[in-house]
Amino acid sequence: MTESADEFAGRAGELLASRIEHNILATVLAGVRLRPSSSSPVFAYIEDGEGVVVAAALRTPPRPMLATPMDAGTADALMDAWLERDPELPGVNAPREVARRLGRAWAQRTGGRSTFALALAMHTLDRVCDPVRPASGRLRGAGEDDRQLLIAWTRDFAREAGIGDGADAANVVDRGIDRGLLHVWDDGGPVAFVGHTPPVAHVVRIGPVYTPPERRSRGYASSAVAALSRAALDGGARRCALYTDLANPTSNRIYAALGYNRVSEWEDRAFTRSGHGASNPPPS
Repeated sequence: MTESADEFAGRAGELLASRIEHNILATVLAGVRLRPSSSSPVFAYIEDGEGVVVAAALRTPPRPMLATPMDAGTADALMDAWLERDPELPGVNAPREVARRLGRAWAQRTGGRSTFALALAMHTLDRVCDPVRPASGRLRGAGEDDRQLLIAWTRDFAREAGIGDGADAANVVDRGIDRGLLHVWDDGGPVAFVGHTPPVAHVVRIGPVYTPPERRSRGYASSAVAALSRAALDGGARRCALYTDLANPTSNRIYAALGYNRVSEWEDRAFTRSGHGASNPPPS
């Protein structure tokens, strides 16, 4: 366990770059190293008997833990160490079986409940297929004139996706505009927006993607994601990746039509201490 992003990168960086499933941890780590946080991030890496790092996890409070694939014994050992350093762990986001293993380990040690929150699919692409019905308009970089609208849309996206109330939307948008990581689809004005991460291990992660309800079913999201994915590949990325809510068949269908292939399924689990939130459903 460590709070040093540099130490974690030095020990676990090779593991995080080795598999596409690890890319979300790799991009979060890159962001922390570029922009040190005051929220005391926590990192962990697990070594085998020969000192090779075989699994890793991190958390940037108040967000949940992110974890790489690991077996049940490793999940137990990780949770023992983690709770000593970070007893207020609120949940985990990891490949499905890993999330469930870590959830069981947490519940056994705390007497609390690990409950299902969200099922996600990770998709990757190395060649873009043009949308069957391209939308009118064009993709452009977001600027200061778009700031207030994008803050409102970021909050709407967070609420619709069930990932909070978007309280940090202003900071997210300001950083995205400053670093050139936010784009709008412009059709006589902004009608949708899409973000991305800088390339890490030759992968660019696309997201968030949001179209306000009154602008949907016109192909704006498909065209924006296609254009941004192509720009990332043309700029040197080997692959693009994105996550979708498995409960949303529309987004899963439109991204598959662009050439994105599902490579893994992830699960968000929320942790509730005994005596709090008694109305929560039982663990699944």
